[in-house]
Amino acid sequence: MILIDGKSVAAKCREELKAKVASFEKKPTLAVIRIGNDVASSIYVNLKQKMCNELGINFVEHHLDANITQSDLIALIKQLNNNCDINGILLQSPIPFHLNILEAFKTISPEKDVDGFNPVNVGKLVQGQECFCACTPLGIMRLLKEYNINIEGKHAVVIGRSNIVGRPMAELLLNANATVTICHSRTKNLSDITKTADILVVAIGNPKFITADMIKEGAVVIDVGINRSPNTKKIIGDVDFANVKDKCSYITPVPGGVGPMTIITLMENLIKSYENMQNIK
Repeated sequence: MILIDGKSVAAKCREELKAKVASFEKKPTLAVIRIGNDVASSIYVNLKQKMCNELGINFVEHHLDANITQSDLIALIKQLNNNCDINGILLQSPIPFHLNILEAFKTISPEKDVDGFNPVNVGKLVQGQECFCACTPLGIMRLLKEYNINIEGKHAVVIGRSNIVGRPMAELLLNANATVTICHSRTKNLSDITKTADILVVAIGNPKFITADMIKEGAVVIDVGINRSPNTKKIIGDVDFANVKDKCSYITPVPGGVGPMTIITLMENLIKSYENMQNIK
């Protein structure tokens, strides 16, 4: 079993990005919109700001009141779209229930949509075109590439169908010539399917759900889950790591596997947007 070390891959990417940003005449700028005072959102935004600071990227946060209207949110997004100094726009979720997040994502310019949630980018992904893609799935693809894990012709099973991980993950694997099966909460005989997977990506938010009897000998197991253990309060994944690890060829730990790649991939998307806007080839 080989442990897929997301921390080391992210560190390597970080140094590459830092050198690239240092070569630019002008710093890229990321604009983040945060609405209300959700604790988790605040933590995630702070992590993004810290990474921007480390790479030499400008970070602009728009912290909006929880009672903001939809029209005011859309107006801000349009203002950021029209600001040529802004290279990437990110709307931090969750947002208050009275707001329409899909309309907000649709309003973000596809050229500045560094989270990959605008329908234009989603459509391009489905068609196999060049586009911005959701950061976590893109980070997983980078990990697979870094460890020289062959995807072509393999059976990849993705558990989870969210727009953030499951669906874009399936499309990226399909575009890399895998044969892809998507499973979800209504899937029947789940273990019969997972046991056929050469590559298993799990993103369901159910701690230690995947056990050794559910996987194929020698499978590549990618655990996207982030759960807090009710007993120890430690962060654990959707895969029962101790139970599964000796049956895998490769496996990601939680924490330290997929997680470190998500923000790095966001930064890569931002720099790609910057280069597109500056016509840097």
